[in-house]
Amino acid sequence: MLNRIVPFTALSLALLTSGAEASELNPDVSLTLDGHYKQNDTALSHREQGFGLGHTELSLSSPIDDLFSGQLTTVFEEHDGESEVLIEEAYLQTNGLPLGLNVRAGRFLSQVGYLNGRHMHEDDFVERPAAYRALLGSHYYDTGLRINALLHTPFYWQIGAEAFNGNQLSEGAEDIGVYTLNTRVGGDFSAAQSWQAGLSYLHNRQISTDEENHDHALDHEHGHDHSHGASYTGKNLYIADAIWKWSPNGNTREQQFTLSAEYLYADDLNTFATSDDYHEGWYVSGVHQFAPQWSAGIRYGEVDLREAHGDHFHSQRLKETDVMLAWSRSHFSTLRLQYTHQSATGFSNADNTVALQYVVSLGAHGAHGY
Repeated sequence: MLNRIVPFTALSLALLTSGAEASELNPDVSLTLDGHYKQNDTALSHREQGFGLGHTELSLSSPIDDLFSGQLTTVFEEHDGESEVLIEEAYLQTNGLPLGLNVRAGRFLSQVGYLNGRHMHEDDFVERPAAYRALLGSHYYDTGLRINALLHTPFYWQIGAEAFNGNQLSEGAEDIGVYTLNTRVGGDFSAAQSWQAGLSYLHNRQISTDEENHDHALDHEHGHDHSHGASYTGKNLYIADAIWKWSPNGNTREQQFTLSAEYLYADDLNTFATSDDYHEGWYVSGVHQFAPQWSAGIRYGEVDLREAHGDHFHSQRLKETDVMLAWSRSHFSTLRLQYTHQSATGFSNADNTVALQYVVSLGAHGAHGY
């Protein structure tokens, strides 16, 4: 079953399944609409109270020739009552290199962690876990270079390295501000069960090293003046993830259960930090597609943070439980009802909320990752 569901990126699968139909003059075009209603504001949220637009994407992708393919993804969002247009992806990627090698250059989603490399509309919940929202700005994308290798082993094993300018994660003057390393392994327990586990490391060279730069970073951290970029950062970020999937006889169209978990740890927060100052977060999620068009899920997560105040830190903690019910008329449309419960220390806007979301796709729509 693994050869059907190994975790390639959505683009890789789209090019394998529909690349022959696309060309330089006729690229695949897709539009994903994301809208929501949210009852109350909540802590660390990137979705505002009331009616709003979420992560709406317009994407173009196509093979260029036998060696290269490319993709452009623009994102339309609302933030503080204003509309934003962002370039989330604009990259060139190699095709068919020997030894399982793949190179990507431009702007793209980093592949650290399990969720980060996935587009937001692929998620099973209205928002990413609190640990992702705090430490990765929900999803970390940047401009740089990636090299991956798919090893020739009896099981799935991928290793990769990335180098970014780092400006989407924190402000700095480094030409190469962020490096990442990651590895993923996976396989089948049986025809009905599969698994994947991963380890990722992100090194941020642009963490402030003097008090003046620290004050600037502190203003950015407290201002939350942009819906992207992490509010809490450290020089080193470590992520461990594990996923288990079950479906009767491997038939995911009828029924499927997915259990996933991630742990994130960041240290070396700034020049004033000691070994006791670090950010830490985790979540566990279970989603059951109990009928072809219906799924239900529950997710619990915690994040413990150190908020910088001059030369010292204040502790913050957020516990979050999400329960959702989703109806998908097809692979191209989803309506989702979600209840979120938050309890917190150090967050004045922690609250409970009900949210209703729609996610619909028009045009080409590649297969999702594992």
